[in-house]
Formats: sequence, structure tokens, C-alpha cells
Amino acid sequence: MLLSIPFPSWLKPEIIPGLPVRWYGLMYIFAFATAFLVYRRQVKERNFPMSDDDLSGLFFWGILSLLLGARLFSALVYHGDSTYWLKPWLIFWPFQDGHFTGLQGMSYHGGAFAGTLAVVIFAKVHRFNFREIGDMFAASIPLGYTFGRLGNFINAELYGRATASPIGMIFPDAAPFFALEPWVQEMAEKAGIEITGIFVNLPRHPSQLYEMFFEGLVLWAIIWFFRKRKPFKGFLIGLYFFGYGFFRFFIEYFREPDANLGFPIKFGESIYSNFTTGQIFCFIMMLFGVIWWIIASRLPDREVTYIYSKEETVQVNKEETAAERNKRRKLRKKLK
Repeated sequence: MLLSIPFPSWLKPEIIPGLPVRWYGLMYIFAFATAFLVYRRQVKERNFPMSDDDLSGLFFWGILSLLLGARLFSALVYHGDSTYWLKPWLIFWPFQDGHFTGLQGMSYHGGAFAGTLAVVIFAKVHRFNFREIGDMFAASIPLGYTFGRLGNFINAELYGRATASPIGMIFPDAAPFFALEPWVQEMAEKAGIEITGIFVNLPRHPSQLYEMFFEGLVLWAIIWFFRKRKPFKGFLIGLYFFGYGFFRFFIEYFREPDANLGFPIKFGESIYSNFTTGQIFCFIMMLFGVIWWIIASRLPDREVTYIYSKEETVQVNKEETAAERNKRRKLRKKLK
């Protein structure tokens, strides 16, 4: 008897077969829209002095930087060979062999770094407190992130390691295992799979769903709980980096390592003594979160303002109105 879950046959990467529109791309739109709505709610409930134009600009540059960083990091770090280093113009080329394939491969860690850098620059240019707007981002991103991992699941990619667990899932396009290996035969027997050839497709951990739940929903719930209880400005930024790194570090033990990278750090034969590239970056994220907590807790003006006065918001609106008037005046002068 089969003791695993077959991948839903009705799930296909394309929304409409034959058209280059995929669920994965649509999930990105859902993710950004969700993060934007959650962020805007925080701005409204805190009466935070940020205009709608500033909010739109912040998300525009943040999303653009995130996508650029995610793609660059994936191509240059996770691809595993020198193709993109020697031909960098292919990084953003969405065609292969004359067919539209989109930009296949995005790295979360690259996107997180580039997105954070964009927010820092935006805060500096527009004179916002980075710790303030960063905390609101930290309470918004995880909920949007759930859609990204759901897109990975629909694509049947980034699946986990082989398992005989009842929650294991057989992904149709997963790389099969050599059936003569003793451990493969043992696992197939435990999973109730009959070996009929040289290769066999074993059940895998649905690690995309693990990530969607822990790095998305659970992490968001934790940060959302602390958003009105944070001890100092910037606390949620550190909580996000530490929390994501923590959950992802342990889920990596269930994910299939990148075939072209394997385990950069190995201390033995056990999977728990070998570390993937993702775990290295997650450890750096956790370390950054702790260091940031120490720094942010000692910075001046660290006291938290949960609700801003109406006067501060009115002042921002006045400045925005004045800026619009100046733009109209300049335009009229040009037309004359």
C-alpha cells in the first residue's frame, strides 16, 4: 500500500496551457500586494507620517531592488558554474533556445539584501527613520512570502529530501534514485513503493509547504504579536532576520540541497553535520539579527512611538501639497 501522498495531478505551472503565464509569477503579484496592504494598514493604525506617494515610492524601489538582487544572487551564486559570470547579459534574458522561459531562478537571500539596502537608501533620501519603516516591513513581508513558496509548490520545485514519512509526497519531475542502492530499496519498501526498473521516484518532503507555514505564517504571527510590544525601534527588523534564519536553517535539513552546490561545509556523514549554502546564509542572518538588536537597543531616539499625533501627519500632508504646487508652477513655466 502506498504510504505517501501523490502530487496533485491537476496542478500545472501554467495558468492557461500554451501561454507563458505561470502561477509562480502570479504568486509574486499576490505576495507584493499582500505586503503592501499589511504595510499600509500599519501606517494607518499608527497614524504614521508617511504620504501615499512616499508609500508607493518605497514599495516601487523596494520591489525593484528585491527582484534585481534575487535574480543576480541566484545566477551568480546558486547556478554553480561560470556561465553567467562569463555571459552576464544572459542573467536577465528570458529566452532559451528561442523559447520564452522567463527568469528562472530567484534567491531569497539576494532579494533580502538588495531590498534592505533599497529601504536604507530610501529612508536616507526621504528623511524617514529606517528603524521605523523597517519594523513595518518586517511585520508585512512574511505574510506575502507565503505566496512565493506556494508558487514553488505549484511548480513542483524546491522539493525536499527523500522520506518514508506518511507526509512525504511524490513529485512527478523529481530526480529518481538508483534502485540498486540498499538505502533506496529500504525506503521504497517502507513507503510501499514497488521497484520495477533501474530508477525509482521516492517520496519527498514537501519542504515548500514547511517554509510557507513556518517562514511565512508562523513568523508573521510572531512579529505581528510584537509590533505593539516592541521594546525599542528596530526590534522587529532583528526579529525578522533572526526568525527567518532560524526557521529556514532547520527546514534546510528537509530540503534537497542544490545539486550543483551540495554541502559546502562537511563534518561527517550525518546530514546534521553537513551544511548547505542556504544554511550558511541563514546563520549569517541570525547573527546579523542579534548584532542589530544590540546596536538598535543602544541608539539614541530608541523609544517607541506607537501612535503618532495628528499634527505630525498634517505637517507631512502640507509638505506634500506644497511640493505638488511647486511641480505645477515649474510645469507652467516650461509651457510658457
